Amino acid sequence: MKRIALIGTITTLALAAPAVASAAEFEGSIRSVDRDAKTFRIHDSERGTFRIKVNSRTRWERLAGLRSLRRGLTNIEVTARRSNGRWVAGEVERSGGGGRHGGDEDDD
Repeated sequence: MKRIALIGTITTLALAAPAVASAAEFEGSIRSVDRDAKTFRIHDSERGTFRIKVNSRTRWERLAGLRSLRRGLTNIEVTARRSNGRWVAGEVERSGGGGRHGGDEDDD
């Protein structure tokens, strides 16, 4: 009987525990860059302005790392997760790039 009660308690605690990390996607323009702190601020027109931290695991697409970010740069997409109260970038990319996306190659 004690074993069943213990299992029930553990299950209840597991279901009630908050998520360890949450993830989000931001899209917008760069407001500022602090290369010393390895952070930048991005303004998402739907969600507001957020400070994003980058680290050695951050992946960069169509950008040459933090050194390529500058104030006013537009069409930036960031996938980030919450860690110790900060947003940490998993991926930063410049959206767009032209070309043909999806669909049929034939325009007939």
